[in-house]
Amino acid sequence: MAGDIKRIIVLGGGTAGWITAGILAKKHASNPKQQNVQISLIESADIAVVGVGEGTWPTMRKTLAQLGISETQFIRHCGATFKQASKFVNWIHGENDVYYHPFTEPQGFNKVDPAPYWQSFVAPGCSFSEAVSFQQFLCENNLAPKSIANKEFEVVANYGYHLDASKFIALLREHCTSQLGVRHICDTVEQVIQNDNGDVKSLQTKANGQQHGDLFVDCSGMRSKLLGETLKVPFKPCDQIFIADTALATQVPYAQPQDPIACQTIATAQSAGWIWDIGLQDRRGVGYVYSSEHCSDDDALDTLAKYIGCETVDSVKKIHFKPGHREVFWKNNCVAVGLSAGFLEPLEASALMLIETSANYIAEQLPANTEIMPIVAKRFNAMMLKKWRGVIDFLKLHYVLSERPEPFWQQNRQTQSIPDSLKELLALWRYNSPSEYDFTDNVEAFSAASYQYILYGAGFKSDFTQMQQIYNQGQAAQKQLLMTHKRIEQLKYTLPKHRELIDKVSSLGFSTI
Repeated sequence: MAGDIKRIIVLGGGTAGWITAGILAKKHASNPKQQNVQISLIESADIAVVGVGEGTWPTMRKTLAQLGISETQFIRHCGATFKQASKFVNWIHGENDVYYHPFTEPQGFNKVDPAPYWQSFVAPGCSFSEAVSFQQFLCENNLAPKSIANKEFEVVANYGYHLDASKFIALLREHCTSQLGVRHICDTVEQVIQNDNGDVKSLQTKANGQQHGDLFVDCSGMRSKLLGETLKVPFKPCDQIFIADTALATQVPYAQPQDPIACQTIATAQSAGWIWDIGLQDRRGVGYVYSSEHCSDDDALDTLAKYIGCETVDSVKKIHFKPGHREVFWKNNCVAVGLSAGFLEPLEASALMLIETSANYIAEQLPANTEIMPIVAKRFNAMMLKKWRGVIDFLKLHYVLSERPEPFWQQNRQTQSIPDSLKELLALWRYNSPSEYDFTDNVEAFSAASYQYILYGAGFKSDFTQMQQIYNQGQAAQKQLLMTHKRIEQLKYTLPKHRELIDKVSSLGFSTI
């Protein structure tokens, strides 16, 4: 007999848990007059949140607006800053090389593909992203992606955010409980009780007794208490593709209060991994992702200290991880979101995007009853597997294109470590540039434009001569490249410095009208 979905329980109070609870509540439970669904979130004070994911995609603008959190409120409460791009330092040869992945598509990308033409019209040494996008110029000159005259979430240059994860969780918790009607249970789950058919029936808590639900969302982190431990969904490792397995994370204060704030995530390659560097309002978040097979913890600490410019790093959070994901993400009446679904190194800040995607799908496609839940679960699993495949291919591309000589980088380029789907794309791109025909599914994680930024930024050469007859848009491409330069000339006089805008948001706030 089919039962209605009236009680949804989210287990885990990290970013995944509160974003999911908030999106579900906004869609199904925030109107007291029409409240048919109750959203409850259980989090334990005894379980620490990982809390190092500090980069987002532009999708976060929509998520904040959807939840009813103003951009001004978010920036003030979360130490947040703007993110316009990822900058990759020393990934190609290991010394003095840089390329960018901006959030703004190449100028006129929907009209003409710049890849076959850009080198014919730029000065020697000009990079792909410099030629086709104005956003690298903004980042290199510490310019913000908008001004205080722009409205909430309004865009001049496309942007996401850098944020303090612990402060973001606190803001989400307060907003979800006070504004969206999420029932908050601060307690520890001692037992998972199942029905005969394997469904989760209830969660036995230490102080609040049994908590019954019709749908359970597992946001319990890498432990995956519901989907992994209870429902025994196997973990599919990706450690043959990605060999980094450890991260050291720390916080670095600015030397001076008014030091510039980087408007891009900086990823600097090292001998056995890479270091992330994220600029927040009052500090930087810095961490080293590395392979324990190729680097001892002491050497990793020395590498991190050298990067920061100090003798020792006093306060470090060490995180061990195994890259991969669950074979399915929704089984019976339990769906995993966030780290309980899987983890990949934070190279392109895909973790929060996967959380947003999952939460929105569950909210939009919430089954009306248990009878159709298997259908929704099947579709969700298919969609998320494609999403994960796309993220895996895109992250691996960064390693495949490197020419660094160290064993870590050589192992990352071994043929057997490259997914077949990426091998096929690279074979095609020897003669064609990444295009919409390579990414026909609307759930693809990264666009053709993103692939072009990485591919040609790292120096990949496509031989367009064998299909010369179809590349006849040189004049149109030249016009678009000139428009990029004109846009730079406009914006360098109209956009404020990044820290200047953050200071104005703190004191004045953006207009909501």
